Amino acid sequence: MSVEYTDAPAIQPASGEAGKMPCPYCGHLLPKDAQSCDRCDWTRSATTETAEGKASDAVAVLLSIIPGLGHIYKGHKLAGFLWMAGAVPAGIFVLLAAIASAGFGIGLFFFYLIAVMLHAYAVDDRVVPPTLDEGEEY
Repeated sequence: MSVEYTDAPAIQPASGEAGKMPCPYCGHLLPKDAQSCDRCDWTRSATTETAEGKASDAVAVLLSIIPGLGHIYKGHKLAGFLWMAGAVPAGIFVLLAAIASAGFGIGLFFFYLIAVMLHAYAVDDRVVPPTLDEGEEY
């Protein structure tokens, strides 16, 4: 009884397949420098945007409860430490405003937190994207 495993790659590429790659979606053979597949909706930009090198915006906002931590999470260390350092004078100002306004000034610190969270959400990541994976070679 002979069993043949048909999904295994060929040991040597056929003469016409040397400069080609299979489409990641449908498997159709494309030139190595193809930007899109003519049989399906695959485009090269769609496969290079992976989630592996991207920080989550929602996590950065949640971490910004401690001002600056969300920026550090997204790779902006200097900005994160500046937001942390800015929390000290903002806290002193809020304390003075709370004393002067019978406690109502304590709400001003929430404006600072909201500004930190919005900035952490909007800033782009500084995480280095992973190199293009060529796959396994046999």
